[in-house]
Amino acid sequence: MKISHLALGAAMLAGASPAFATTADTNADEAADTAAPDSPQRTIIVTGERTAKEAEERASQTPGGTDVVTYDEYADKSLVSLRDTLAYSPGVYLQPRYGQEVRISIRGSGLSRGYHMRGLTLLQDGVPINLADDNGDFQELEPIFFEYLEVYRGANALRFGSGTLGGAINGVTPTGETASGLYLRGDAGSFDTYRGLVSYGVQSGPGNAWAAISYDSSDGDRDHAKRESLRFHGNVGLQITDNIENRSYASVNSIDQQLPGALTLATALTAPETGNFAGDQARDIDSIRLQNRTRFSFDGGQLDVGGFVNAKSLHHPIFQVLDYKSTDRGVYARFDYATGRFEVTVGGETRLGDTNAKRFVNINGQRGAPTFNADQRASTSNIYGEVRFRPVEPLQLIAGAVYAEGFREQHLLFDGFSGGAVDITGRAEFDGFSPKFGVLFEANENIQLFANYSRSVEFPGFAEVAQIASFVNLDPQRAWTAEIGTRGRAGILEWDLAAYRAKIEGELLQFNVGPDIPASTFNAGDTTHQGIEAALSIDLTPWARLRQIYTYSDFHFEDDPQYGDNRLPVVPEHLYRAELRLGTDGLHIAPNVEWMPDGPFADYDNSLQVDGYALVGITAGATLTDGIDLFVDARNLFDRKAVGDISAAITATPTSAIFYPVERRAVFGGVRARF
Repeated sequence: MKISHLALGAAMLAGASPAFATTADTNADEAADTAAPDSPQRTIIVTGERTAKEAEERASQTPGGTDVVTYDEYADKSLVSLRDTLAYSPGVYLQPRYGQEVRISIRGSGLSRGYHMRGLTLLQDGVPINLADDNGDFQELEPIFFEYLEVYRGANALRFGSGTLGGAINGVTPTGETASGLYLRGDAGSFDTYRGLVSYGVQSGPGNAWAAISYDSSDGDRDHAKRESLRFHGNVGLQITDNIENRSYASVNSIDQQLPGALTLATALTAPETGNFAGDQARDIDSIRLQNRTRFSFDGGQLDVGGFVNAKSLHHPIFQVLDYKSTDRGVYARFDYATGRFEVTVGGETRLGDTNAKRFVNINGQRGAPTFNADQRASTSNIYGEVRFRPVEPLQLIAGAVYAEGFREQHLLFDGFSGGAVDITGRAEFDGFSPKFGVLFEANENIQLFANYSRSVEFPGFAEVAQIASFVNLDPQRAWTAEIGTRGRAGILEWDLAAYRAKIEGELLQFNVGPDIPASTFNAGDTTHQGIEAALSIDLTPWARLRQIYTYSDFHFEDDPQYGDNRLPVVPEHLYRAELRLGTDGLHIAPNVEWMPDGPFADYDNSLQVDGYALVGITAGATLTDGIDLFVDARNLFDRKAVGDISAAITATPTSAIFYPVERRAVFGGVRARF
């Protein structure tokens, strides 16, 4: 029997403690808590401080790298992309390209993907926004909406049903219970940037509702990088009985983004404002996402059952004009239960998607002659489970697994490059079993030691199998990862430290085909990803706090016939960020630095390595009255010119158009108000 038929039934067999619930909205829906009088959240958003703390408690019971990032940690930033929310999340590599386009990678996931995202599970309120082929478009996540984000690195994301190398990121939005009243936010700054947010939450009897609208407009820090977006997100909850609660969510996005393209090395370092006007390249998205979840609570556990649908239209002039219309839908269930020394989680999920993919000759951004027409279908399903056993109070033993299967199918109806009308079907089927074993030891109430060993299996998506001229039946990417670490607090120190080593077979690697053409993909031989993810915060005084992250990344081939033991391109070996927050909630200032001692290689041949850099910025905030705050966000104060991101090539030269400059100097400011 297919896993898609088993997913829901298996999810109802056993479960774990509610404190370990898979969906991050467990607590966002259940807890209403205003921030303490001296909390920096009090005039930002009534986040339900307890909900984030409970999310942190769930994360702390995971034997591996996890992190919970709350709104107050990034409230003083101009929130454009996930880079602005997760800059101080250890192990998360985020490099801006332009607008909301960033490179996002954890432990080298989707390492050479020069666009969009792969190897991560992105969720909003516990429901995946990845498409049915597991590729993701993070531009549909609006970070200004989030109450907090949960980051589970690698196999630690099993509780989200993720079996990827990188793990999962879950953004949790408020409810009428946790964020009642009217909230306003307005930003303005460099490059004619304007951003605004209006949200309102209300609770009445057994029901509550929350809704938000955001608007964003900017010319961008490069030529041909204008962007504009209008977004809506809301949810309505109803407590049907004491033990049954239902919540419905809706997200609507209208996003227009000009693409400035990559530059040669000399241009990126001397004229980073340069953009590419050829073909009027852009990525315009109109989408609507609906989801519903019903929760059944009982002594010792709970059952979540839900479904979702996502309809999207993509207009994407690049090397050709891509016009894609897709519909993805899915169902999921999670059952959590605890008894005695045992806790068990079991869940299942099925995602199905249909895409009508058309391409046309690009005539200054408009459709020319048709070149391609295909119907694409995809499915990804999984069942997963995790058992926790506490033989003695300070020790937990964890075992779990994810079994996934899926297919990618393309019916090519028209190919203008091979004589016109055709009727060719390409289909690839995949399956994979990913076990996990872990141990968590609590040395005392403030210090933990952990270790785990796990397998991950990643299926290729349409960006990999449906390449420029043909359907390529690639193998899944498979890896075994070992991880050890510690987290805790002692005196003025708070830390999170993890070291990992992943042995990968068939890593899905891509290389630059040509300017503005999506990369071709191949399965590499053996590769190794190993590194260190570290965060250290120091409470120097009651009015001074230093927070730091350091990431060490050693990604390389293993005795490859062509590349030997060369380092993999794109991600640097060392990256350090630090912020020193001085002051109180009433008035504070926070200088920050991002330091990359040496840049990464640009190619698999290791023939070209870019230079490192140090970027200095500063944020500040002040409370005018109870409920009204001002903030300032200044970036790259010394206007440093450097390469921030790269599209990997086989052999790169300084004239290769594969380089993206770091963000130019910019200053943004704004106001937050709650009534």
